[in-house]
Amino acid sequence: MTDYARMYRLGFTPWERYGPAAGAQLRSWLEREGTNRPSSPGRALDVGCGRGQFTPELARHGWEAVGVDLVPAAIEAAREKNSSEVTYVVADATDLESAELGGKFDLFLDVGCFQGLDPAQRAAEGRGVTALAAQGATLLMLAFGPSIYRRMVEGVSQTEVEAGFPEWELVDVEDADTAGLGWPMNRTRPKWYRFRRP
Repeated sequence: MTDYARMYRLGFTPWERYGPAAGAQLRSWLEREGTNRPSSPGRALDVGCGRGQFTPELARHGWEAVGVDLVPAAIEAAREKNSSEVTYVVADATDLESAELGGKFDLFLDVGCFQGLDPAQRAAEGRGVTALAAQGATLLMLAFGPSIYRRMVEGVSQTEVEAGFPEWELVDVEDADTAGLGWPMNRTRPKWYRFRRP
């Protein structure tokens, strides 16, 4: 698992360069979600939000947005740069049930968190998300695929993603834009996944 706390201290955060391309696709997903959802947006949880690069987009689309990350410095930076419309909490993605996040969520966002966990941790994130999910909730995930560069860039297969959320229905899979990703991240075949909780 990547030592994100150390990388933030060193100022080496290459994943943040992916923001513009991933953000554009996220907006498209959220617009589709708004169109397909019979009720107005509810609560949304950004799992592994880092410095809050994508969490405000949830709020802009009408969601009551909460971002969680294990690295206190990242959460503090997110709080400093983002508006009061978003709540940020220091919490472990593999122990979400203990985070006291105030009830169920209708939407979950995971951009690059799940892919950095080992199998046991991925299963733990899946259990936590499932426990906090309202009926009919959606999970949107962006993850790199496995590649020959896996020692440098974490990634997961579709089979591994589905295994993490056995009680969810995989609704859509789409290739992610690689604009802004440098080598070797642009060789990892990233994908967007959309799941629905029955």
